[in-house]
Amino acid sequence: MAEAARTLRPHFAERRRHQRVQLTLLGRFMLESQQEYPCQTLNMSPGGVALIAPVLPRPGERVVAYIDELGRVEGRVTRLFEHGFAMTVSGTPRRREKLAEALTWLANRGKLGLPEDRRHARVVPRDPRSIITMPTGSTFPCVVVDVSLSGAAVRSEIRPPVGTRITLGRTPARVVRHIENGFAVEFARYQHVATLEDELKAPDPQF
Repeated sequence: MAEAARTLRPHFAERRRHQRVQLTLLGRFMLESQQEYPCQTLNMSPGGVALIAPVLPRPGERVVAYIDELGRVEGRVTRLFEHGFAMTVSGTPRRREKLAEALTWLANRGKLGLPEDRRHARVVPRDPRSIITMPTGSTFPCVVVDVSLSGAAVRSEIRPPVGTRITLGRTPARVVRHIENGFAVEFARYQHVATLEDELKAPDPQF
């Protein structure tokens, strides 16, 4: 029994170092079966997250989640609760440090009236013309107002509903909010500086 207690102490000490913050962010998650479902965060720390979801995974199942403003997190399901589940968040110490910074910023943004996140500097592309491809395959011209490694603001005649998955140029993305004369998207994965503008160009320019 004493040996078991000594074994558990580091585990609980590690959990205490990961302070959870109450956070409401939308996202989606993928099960081992490759099926995807929408979700919403309840609370989160650099080491774990609680999610509300319409479908519950198995305890111990590996889950990959994409959370608005935070990007990809992955881990294993630790417990189920009514209408949701909790999972670990795996990653390197550096990744956990960056996640802790992001969570702190998000938790304090509303309280302090902070401006929009600029962790990823936004720039105006040299050629702002691009193409939006909808899930149906329909395409629409657009203008990229500004872009960062994690997302972009787009001016367009159409404004897909928040949560809609589109392709901007060659880059898979998800609509996260509406803005004047357009909308903002979060990329499915962080982009590389060297190829960022090329990925936003339409595969078959129609201008």
